[in-house]
Amino acid sequence: MRKPLLAMLSISLLFSSAAALADLEQDMDMLKGGLRVVMKTDDRAEMTRALGDMRKAAQDARTQTPEKLEGQPADSAQVKDFHAGIDSLIAQINVVDKLAQANNLDGAKAEAKKLTDIRDSNHKKFR
Repeated sequence: MRKPLLAMLSISLLFSSAAALADLEQDMDMLKGGLRVVMKTDDRAEMTRALGDMRKAAQDARTQTPEKLEGQPADSAQVKDFHAGIDSLIAQINVVDKLAQANNLDGAKAEAKKLTDIRDSNHKKFR
């Protein structure tokens, strides 16, 4: 009785951690696609919609843990650094969105380039 129960528990834990990783990967894909739209569009509504989707994905990603940090306590320096990276991403999305709302699309695109810098520096740490 114990062996089948342990096997079922192990399998469910394996699938739940894979599902959490897939969610983080989906959030990162949403951020990537949104950034692509922001950099290419000349339509304010499309840009603000993409930025809204990016903000939601970043907020969801903040609740996840990258595979590299699995097993780390929530208050560890590395997890706090991951959260700080996501927070800086959200703050920059807000800056870009404010410019887009003001119909300053060129300024928004210029500020959106900083999103790439934030992404690149955090991927080096956590990917």
